[in-house]
Amino acid sequence: MDTKELLKKVRKIEIKTRGLTSEIFAGQYHSAFKGRGMTFSEVREYTVGDDVRTIDWNVTARFNHPYVKVFEEERELTVILMIDVSGSQFFGSLRHKREYIAEIAGVLAFSAIENNDKIGVIFFSDKVEKFIPPAKGRRHILRIISEILSFEPQGKGTDINDALRYLINAIKKRAIVFLISDFFANDFDKSLTIASRKHDVIAIKVNDPREKELPPMGLVQIKDAETDKYEWINTDSREVRQTLQEWFEHHHETVKNSFRRSGIDFIHVFTGDDYVKALIQLFKRRIV
Repeated sequence: MDTKELLKKVRKIEIKTRGLTSEIFAGQYHSAFKGRGMTFSEVREYTVGDDVRTIDWNVTARFNHPYVKVFEEERELTVILMIDVSGSQFFGSLRHKREYIAEIAGVLAFSAIENNDKIGVIFFSDKVEKFIPPAKGRRHILRIISEILSFEPQGKGTDINDALRYLINAIKKRAIVFLISDFFANDFDKSLTIASRKHDVIAIKVNDPREKELPPMGLVQIKDAETDKYEWINTDSREVRQTLQEWFEHHHETVKNSFRRSGIDFIHVFTGDDYVKALIQLFKRRIV
């Protein structure tokens, strides 16, 4: 992708995701992800309806009139996007998974800075490829989107365990972590559970429709993007198509069970889906 095309795509994603953030997500994001606690702000005179437990007795005694303490949410949070950049992310029957993920990342990133939160990124394949430290600002987010679209990883496989270990060691304070992947990886239950004890982890599973279902197209050569292995398959065979669908559904259930055992929220979207609805449902579940 040349620079001109990249800038055009980044700008297009910025316009779309900033619009969604201002119209839909900023308020729901704020409600779904709470601050670290309440901090003292000031005292003011007591008014009818105030909780008597907030009365500041020292100030009340000094002025011979009831005063209450006012607290504010300690709002600033750190958001980490953990983004799978393995070979399978370049696949796309409708659009590359990477471009779809870049839009989701843009919505989350702009929602974060609308609420004065910092955002950082960990790119991973079968190793941690790059870490962008948490920061604020539009230019920072545009860099993130640009990197998602253009980054060329050294590895092709997927090692979620290694990425989660890096997260645990690199991010010391509790953070909101969006783990975005197709989760075509080996067992990662233990690492996910450990990470979820330290951070608020949310999984976003992104798949292409053709990873679940193939149309009848005759004899087709397919390539595993993570191993570079080629194989011929007959997509006219109902048995072949059914085997793929059963494999996908089994894998999906296995991954969902991993999320549930680790006690983390998750959503599952296909690249043809409206991710806006899925994110809104996620935020609403967390508000309740």
